[in-house]
Amino acid sequence: MTEVLAIIPARAGSKGLPGKNTRQLAGHPLISYSIAAGIQAKLVNRVICSTDSQEIADIARQYGAEVPILRPAELASDDSPDIDAFQHLIGELKRRENYRPDIIVQLRPTSPIRQPGQVDEGIRLLIDNPETDSVRGVTSSPATPYKMWRIADDILTPLLSLEGVPEPFNLPRQALPEVYWQTGTLDIMRTSVIESGSMTGYEIRPYIVEQEHAVDIDHLESFIRAERVISSIECVTPSIIKS
Repeated sequence: MTEVLAIIPARAGSKGLPGKNTRQLAGHPLISYSIAAGIQAKLVNRVICSTDSQEIADIARQYGAEVPILRPAELASDDSPDIDAFQHLIGELKRRENYRPDIIVQLRPTSPIRQPGQVDEGIRLLIDNPETDSVRGVTSSPATPYKMWRIADDILTPLLSLEGVPEPFNLPRQALPEVYWQTGTLDIMRTSVIESGSMTGYEIRPYIVEQEHAVDIDHLESFIRAERVISSIECVTPSIIKS
């Protein structure tokens, strides 16, 4: 049987929107939506919140997540990479409990909108493709990078080139390759990938999310948009777990 651990990373600091992980979204703290997605997934065995905040830890436990340890402050700064916090937690679980999952599911609090079954579908996609290192949620990009530019010394330089096409930036969008941007909806990877020093590995399979559901919370307007989407579709919503 495949052992699956869902990790919700939620540090206290946020410059864009202070306190966003505990901010109320449609009646519940933002972080609780990702916890609910992990708890409701049939293939997830444990849900752990990785945080440096006692307040966040208390809320996470209230909604059913485990918080076996607090994340060290040096792993919770603005420029702390995900890999360091994940390796720390995995290492501590191994040391304290002799526990090592086969698969890690990262459920970012800043992407609260997930439909029932999506987490299990992503896990199953990884399990069914043993050569794949990870699965990442992506959505159709609203803008094509083939029409984007860099500026150096007041001169425009195309961001990307396209083999066989001298001026892709002058083509209609429909004539250019379809591109996707990553969302925080799902990041699923084998534990061995994280242990090797990567959050993705080399072979990454896409899990496509509808563009209107791919809301990334980073400012007040995105909170309003997320509440509007939550009220209009069937999605995973949280509930307090009674002890």
